[in-house]
Amino acid sequence: MTSEQRSVAAGLRVGGQDDELEKRLDEELTAFNTAAADGATTAPLSVRVTDDTGELIGGLTAWTWGSLCSVDMLWVREDQRHAGWGSRLMRAAETEAARRGCTDMIVSTYSFQAPGFYPRLGYRERGRVQGVPGGHEDVCFHKRLSTADS
Repeated sequence: MTSEQRSVAAGLRVGGQDDELEKRLDEELTAFNTAAADGATTAPLSVRVTDDTGELIGGLTAWTWGSLCSVDMLWVREDQRHAGWGSRLMRAAETEAARRGCTDMIVSTYSFQAPGFYPRLGYRERGRVQGVPGGHEDVCFHKRLSTADS
């Protein structure tokens, strides 16, 4: 230990969901990341589609951070899959991301979900992470947005 480091009394607790901890970590990491990224701030992004009765057909959640947009979740109701909603949701998110000044989008999907979907939208596979239950992988994709998307 250097003379600048000091030990503090601490308690370590392991548990389940901890909303207070999640909020604090989000605040701390957001401040750290904003400083490291020359002041670029994060903002949530969502896209939803509903049927004529107001029932959810599908949706997408993401966040933008400076020139980057990251898709967290994309889901389409089972009876509406293969009807083009996933592509429409992604295109809407890309358009909004470009409007916000994003030049890049990232997304990951498990190998049992939709790894064939994203390349059809112009995404390039950038890596795979093993260790997903069932012998599957987390497949990571990237797309450079063009000014035509804005």
